[in-house]
Amino acid sequence: MARSEPANKQAPAHWLALAAAPAFAAMALISAADAPPLALCAAGATLLPIDGMTAMYLLMSLFHLPPWLRFAGRG
Repeated sequence: MARSEPANKQAPAHWLALAAAPAFAAMALISAADAPPLALCAAGATLLPIDGMTAMYLLMSLFHLPPWLRFAGRG
């Protein structure tokens, strides 16, 4: 049988896990707003009109989304 943690030890980790996805999404928005505009006809045009930092923050927010999905599934 799995050992359950007391509620007071589990609460900070739970809220920290929920804070990660919105924090990374906000950082993606900030980096997208601060990024220089990409040239549409550049020789090395990318698939998405976002820079590397914005893509990284979006991926990090997606990887940290499961705690939100578990939290929404309980309600």
